[in-house]
Amino acid sequence: MAGETDIHKLVRGMTPVLNPGEYIFTTTQDENIIKRADTIGTFREQEGTTLIMERTKADALALPYEYIAAWISLMVHSSLEAVGLTALFSAALAKHNISCNVVAGYYHDHIFVDKKDEARAMEVLSKLSETQQ
Repeated sequence: MAGETDIHKLVRGMTPVLNPGEYIFTTTQDENIIKRADTIGTFREQEGTTLIMERTKADALALPYEYIAAWISLMVHSSLEAVGLTALFSAALAKHNISCNVVAGYYHDHIFVDKKDEARAMEVLSKLSETQQ
């Protein structure tokens, strides 16, 4: 099933959903200490493997982290070839001084924002979507 590429349809259909919980980014040199089921996402970098996971799981494993995030999923099925969606929502969040870390899944885009900014981020994303109606 191909994802949407039309930027107007993408923005109109974003439908941001706040996932419950607190999430962290950490890194490890030894991926074997983590069960894949305990992570939301992983990414191998030269310096180590980045792990995105629930804060409680990181705490249980005594993994270090500095940033506690909220996880927002955009429920529109965006194509990996779509152009402009990330630029639009990241610019809208930046105007409100909200940093975002974006992960593109096969079906949806996922945005991690500082936990303290979750309500404002949801408001900004919802308003952005409404402007395309």
